[in-house]
Amino acid sequence: MTVTAEPPAKRPAPLRHRNFRRLVTGTASSSLGNAITPVALAFAVLDLGGTATQLGLVEAVFAACQVLTTLAGGVLGDRVSRKVMMEGTAAISAVVIGALAATVILDVATIPSIAVMGGLAGIVAALNQPSAMAMTKVVVPDEDLGAAVSVRSLLQTTAATIGYALGGVLVAAVGPGWAITIDAVTFVIAAIAYSGMRVPHEREPRKASMLADLGEGFREVVRHSWLWFLILQALLYHLFWSGAHSVLGPIVVGEGIGRASWGFALAALMAGFFVGGLFCLRFRPRRLLAVGVYFLAMTGLFPISMAVSDTLWPILLGAFLHGFGLQVFDVFWQIAIQQEIPEEKLSRVYSFDIVGSFVARPVGLALVGPVAVAVGFDTWLLVVAAVISGSALLSISFAGVRRLERAPEQGVV
Repeated sequence: MTVTAEPPAKRPAPLRHRNFRRLVTGTASSSLGNAITPVALAFAVLDLGGTATQLGLVEAVFAACQVLTTLAGGVLGDRVSRKVMMEGTAAISAVVIGALAATVILDVATIPSIAVMGGLAGIVAALNQPSAMAMTKVVVPDEDLGAAVSVRSLLQTTAATIGYALGGVLVAAVGPGWAITIDAVTFVIAAIAYSGMRVPHEREPRKASMLADLGEGFREVVRHSWLWFLILQALLYHLFWSGAHSVLGPIVVGEGIGRASWGFALAALMAGFFVGGLFCLRFRPRRLLAVGVYFLAMTGLFPISMAVSDTLWPILLGAFLHGFGLQVFDVFWQIAIQQEIPEEKLSRVYSFDIVGSFVARPVGLALVGPVAVAVGFDTWLLVVAAVISGSALLSISFAGVRRLERAPEQGVV
């Protein structure tokens, strides 16, 4: 493994590019709000008398709608203006999330209405995400791409760290509805930021059908063995971790120790992401995916801590290490995709990445309640830890993962 760091004077500075600054302003703003809403939404459902199974189903509706729409978002992101896609979906998200917040504040929300509006939010988010992820390569030159991926991730996770901590405090202080309102405001800010980007609005007309475009994106995915293999690993991760995070966490930690405690645990998780992002600015291994999956194995420490500890500090440590390991892997994963996939196919490849990674998430969310009740919450959390850490370590045995190297222009010699 070769690790080098460029002298400070030569280090890429993606923030000098105006379009990149606009991009990260929008993505960081929405990350702040999107970190508050899951905390608030979970307790909104619980306040209505919802059970673990009902909370899981609400989360599953959002995830299912997002998965079902993402492929369309990927095709559109490679066919039409990504800037327009990002502006429009941010504005629509502001309206949908604002309406959801109003129903909670006015005390007219029901568990089914929360599920329906959450599903609408999931659809809009799915149309946005492939375009937003592919935009990084458009707004910075190749020599700044690796640094841009790290900086963007760092800013988004910083905002999310603040959001998770703020979410727990706001729920405890003013209730879930007002907390969700802030998410709507952040989407307004994101739409304004995206509107100020100066990037080409038009893309070359495509004669192929959307289905043919989708097939071309799929062939690009299967052409890279490391890509489809780690997408399958992510599928397994989200199948098991989604329910532990979104359903068992608020119950085991939020109801067991205190509602603000779950917000602090999520803030510790995001603090791990933040420190991991800083770490990646200096740590530049040559075999980036091989190193990344070792860090990914640290994610099992969070469910282990929730299972074995009835005090907050061990849980905060487990959450931090989970976030740190996942962030290091994710930065290296994003760099690999950005450097290996042609720009004109990026949105579609990202859509397959998102769908493949999250397609099993609704299943995990829907089943976690009855399964955890049957075997015990603590026992199931230990099973989750074994699966997500074990599958990460198993990935290192795959040759495509071991051999992929960071491109020389990304700072490794």
